Amino acid sequence: MQDFGSIMKQAKKMQENVMKLQEELANKTVEASSGGGMVSVTVSGRFMVLSLKIEKEVVNPDDVEMLQDLIVAAVNEGVRKAQEMAAAEMGKITGGVQIPGLM
Repeated sequence: MQDFGSIMKQAKKMQENVMKLQEELANKTVEASSGGGMVSVTVSGRFMVLSLKIEKEVVNPDDVEMLQDLIVAAVNEGVRKAQEMAAAEMGKITGGVQIPGLM
């Protein structure tokens, strides 16, 4: 069995790795779209929407609800992809063990 000091060193190292990963995730992005690419979004690994592109063909003043739905769908897909990316990167550090509060 490992002594307490060794466990604390490992925990500190993991915490440093998590902090480094969080900084790296801020620079990584994922892209998602909806409506066959009519609305596209870029989301950072920190779950921030960085850009939103709407093709002019989908802008119809008589059907604003459709455009709103497409935007929501694209943003939700982008956030889902960013969460998957962050979880995969975190899994590399934690060996796949889910540790509450790390992400």
